[in-house]
Amino acid sequence: MKNCRSLTGQGGLATVEMAIVGSLFFIILLGIIEVGRLMFSWNALNEVTRRGARLAAVCSVNDTEAVRNAAIFNGEVIAGLTPEDVIITYLDTAGAPVVDTNTNFGDIIFVRVSIADSFQYRLLIPFYYGWLNAPAFSTTVVAESLGVSPPGAGTPTC
Repeated sequence: MKNCRSLTGQGGLATVEMAIVGSLFFIILLGIIEVGRLMFSWNALNEVTRRGARLAAVCSVNDTEAVRNAAIFNGEVIAGLTPEDVIITYLDTAGAPVVDTNTNFGDIIFVRVSIADSFQYRLLIPFYYGWLNAPAFSTTVVAESLGVSPPGAGTPTC
């Protein structure tokens, strides 16, 4: 009989243990999901700069708005990323920005696309709705046609 009483005295212990272990498990699981979202967003930001640089290298220097919209996948990948967050810079041989791209068109050798420092990633952690500053993402490529193509070849759609 003594053994039966000791077992009945701990009847709700498994429920309490399950509540504690379950809470810790779900906190860790949600943390892993949030880190996965963060890594996806940072990878997407890197892809935005790569795609923008590739497009800016072959599109006209006057089509920067079209390049920015295409680079951000028309705003469908990362919430809160706008065309104004994509910075396109045309560089000369020394890596200095070309000030007037129309007048000094022949000086453009490189194209750099970066994400503005003002872009912030929104965390979805329960009870903590904070923001995280994204690191600097930048891609530099060699300028190719810049929208100028030989006669009869057609122009790329930007």
